Amino acid sequence: MKLNVETTPLAGLLVVKPECFTDERGFFLEMFRRDVHEAAGLPASYVQVNHSGSVQDVLRGLHFQWEPPMGKLMRVIRGEAFLVAVDIRKGSPTLGRWFGRSVSAESREMIFAPAGFARGFCVTSAYAEIEYLCTGTYNGSGEAGILWNDPEIGIEWPVAQPILSGKDTAAQTLRQWLMRPESDRFTF
Repeated sequence: MKLNVETTPLAGLLVVKPECFTDERGFFLEMFRRDVHEAAGLPASYVQVNHSGSVQDVLRGLHFQWEPPMGKLMRVIRGEAFLVAVDIRKGSPTLGRWFGRSVSAESREMIFAPAGFARGFCVTSAYAEIEYLCTGTYNGSGEAGILWNDPEIGIEWPVAQPILSGKDTAAQTLRQWLMRPESDRFTF
């Protein structure tokens, strides 16, 4: 099957859309196929799959992990969500810039954000389920987050009053992250 890969203004951040076959019965697609992903420059191995469900206006993020470094291939499998990635790599010409796209189960688009990007989403439909294929195994002592509304980043979230976790409400700014020694793990 074919895989359409769209580059973004942020090096390494990709929008991925697999070929989909539809007929009167429904649809079929290969969400991941090692040889096709490898040929497209995407990871050919994932070690963890996460799946979350959230109601409208829930905002999760901006999360990242440095030990082990974790990239994520994110997709919406039910409903619609605004998926976001922020470049947090020291020395990157796009450090602090963000990319966001409204993605739905019907669009079947995915966003791949490699290690060195903080990722998040907000739900724009009544309910949505998001699935992430991860290149690293979760490690709570090697992960952190960036404040979802850090004014120096300026993400234009499509929700006025997001529903947030306590952890996401109290997250650090990008400037604070860049002052931590762990931030040296992500250099461009």
